[in-house]
Amino acid sequence: MQRQLEIGLLPDGALDAQTAFMALHLEAARALLADTATTALAIVLPPAAHGHRDWRLALARDLAREVAPKRVNIVSGHPGEALAATLRFLADAPGVTGQYLVCHE
Repeated sequence: MQRQLEIGLLPDGALDAQTAFMALHLEAARALLADTATTALAIVLPPAAHGHRDWRLALARDLAREVAPKRVNIVSGHPGEALAATLRFLADAPGVTGQYLVCHE
């Protein structure tokens, strides 16, 4: 079963956003992944500038390695059909893990 962790707001700067995620949300992600019913986690982050790509991809990749064979992906976008379709795709894509996906309407 794929679970979702939705993060509402993060700081604008990449370093500040990364620090805030690690301090405020990493343990919640790990707790969801520790649940034996969880096979995958999609972390939904708000849209951000291109400068955030590296830390978001590293988070997806490193967390996925930490919990393998469970899957972890990061999805960024505003609520809407593109985000919903991406989450549906990930729920049915057992080979996709450690990815950072950006959704646009």
